[in-house]
Amino acid sequence: MMTMRLMRFGTKKKPTFRIVVMDSKRARQSQALDTLGTYTPLDDPAGVKLDLKKANEWIAKGCRPSATVQSLLERVSKSKSAKAAKSAKSAKPAQDAKA
Repeated sequence: MMTMRLMRFGTKKKPTFRIVVMDSKRARQSQALDTLGTYTPLDDPAGVKLDLKKANEWIAKGCRPSATVQSLLERVSKSKSAKAAKSAKSAKPAQDAKA
């Protein structure tokens, strides 16, 4: 079974993670099938770069995200929808001004 999970990189006490897709029976540091993004927990606020399109494609194929990756997916999708709503609000007054 395929799973989306974190692969640890970085130095001692300064972790960075890659969000990857791999077989659930493989070790954490073994070869990944696909890299979906990165997660840096020590940034303020924690930095998440994730390709939602790729992630959704893997989920459609039956890949299961780990609990941590699931929460990161939710955080990214919420922030993207909030940005879209904010840009829609800012675009609307500009359209009213033109009219």
